[in-house]
Amino acid sequence: MKQYIMALDQGTTSSRTIIFDGDGTAVGTAQQEFTQYYPNPGWVEHDAMEIWQSQLTVAREAVEKAGIEASQIAAIGITNQRETTIVWNRHTGEPVYKAIVWQCRRTAEMVDDFDEEFSRYIKKTTGLVPDAYFSASKVKWILDNVAGAREMAQAGDLLFGTVDTWLIWNLTGGRVFVTDYTNASRTMMFDIHKRCWDHHILEVLDIPECMLPKVCPSSFVYGETDEKIFGAPVKIAGAAGDQQAALFGQCCFEPGDVKNTYGTGCFLLMNTGRRAVESNHGLVTTIAASCSDDVEYALEGSVFVAGASIQWLRDSMKMIDSAPASEALARQVEDTDGVYIVPAFTGLGAPYWNPYARGLVVGLTRGSENTHFVRATLESIAYQTYDVLKAMEKDMGMCLKSLKVDGGAAANRLLMQFQADILRTDVLKPEYLETTALGAAYLAGLAVGYWQSKEEIRTNWKLRTTYHPQMDKELAEHKLKGWARAVKCALMWAQEE
Repeated sequence: MKQYIMALDQGTTSSRTIIFDGDGTAVGTAQQEFTQYYPNPGWVEHDAMEIWQSQLTVAREAVEKAGIEASQIAAIGITNQRETTIVWNRHTGEPVYKAIVWQCRRTAEMVDDFDEEFSRYIKKTTGLVPDAYFSASKVKWILDNVAGAREMAQAGDLLFGTVDTWLIWNLTGGRVFVTDYTNASRTMMFDIHKRCWDHHILEVLDIPECMLPKVCPSSFVYGETDEKIFGAPVKIAGAAGDQQAALFGQCCFEPGDVKNTYGTGCFLLMNTGRRAVESNHGLVTTIAASCSDDVEYALEGSVFVAGASIQWLRDSMKMIDSAPASEALARQVEDTDGVYIVPAFTGLGAPYWNPYARGLVVGLTRGSENTHFVRATLESIAYQTYDVLKAMEKDMGMCLKSLKVDGGAAANRLLMQFQADILRTDVLKPEYLETTALGAAYLAGLAVGYWQSKEEIRTNWKLRTTYHPQMDKELAEHKLKGWARAVKCALMWAQEE
């Protein structure tokens, strides 16, 4: 019987499953959104049980849509929203608190209180800029604020995991407690050079190491699903944080290869090979998806709010009925008429790393309309990508000739053309945009021999559209200067005098 690979794509706003064949073609897809919680300004939470149930539901639905049996699934690959923190009782499987999402800023003051020496140690050891974005301070917050949690953790009764760990634990009926190198490298507790949990960081933050999962390569047979899940056991053979999975799915296998994913956030990654490049311009060093213990690294810049700003236009501002409608509305005007929107709803990520920035609109006049507002929101995604790309070029001492793109917002032609215009760089859009799920599938397939090599996978990548720069260079520079002024207005807004 023909075999397939299942990819579980657990994102920030929805859970999705895609079944792939050997050509990397999707033969069955299912998706389900889940609840977002905002209990306080700057706080973002998810219900970990809802994450699990939604992912399980769409996995079964995708199998049904593909018209296949569980025995035809050669392996499962998992990709997930990174940094989101779940702590649960190892005996009952119940979370002790809601999942604290990567976007959540509740621990910003905690991280601000780190002394300079400890902050330098974190950056050197983990490759990360100390920030509330990452998992470590979220784990500490749960242990400090949930009644009885610290005592239970010290007694070995609590487990911590990013979403991949949580899904694998549930899929295997609690038998396998594991994560991969990419997700571990986003916790701010993992030594990316020695590839182990760092005892000094754990000691300072008072986080018991017994809470932490075993760390393995991204392409690796972790275990099998409980037979009750699909009716037959299926190997779980791949896991990677969503952005590293997208880098792999875009076939960025060589040092210098770059991709940008336009999802809830925006994430620009460059493969740097076996070299862990330390950034001097606000980027982070992370571990790329690997097929062995000999890991490769990537340089990354993270934009916290990208596609989420389009959801904001739809759900909160009621300016559009759907995300695709943003392009048609924005095309009704030639430009934003001087309007800039900085969507710093949860602070600004790379290259600023400012948790106190907040969203704002500048340049409004009596003639400003909803069309200008929507276009300015789309353009803000491209501007934020520009800031990250220029920081990356400075760190690498090189100018990038092209940028591979993927993610939902990459389908927006106006946005992609504007991106090419202000970058003065070709933007390459592949035939298949859901490269995050595809990367997870490739990692799992390689682990079980479904695909034999990266070279075989590379033949699946096909270019759909190239966007060449068209805007006058002086006009592009004028627009970028306006963006820089707008960002200055947003910085430090939420910090009290």
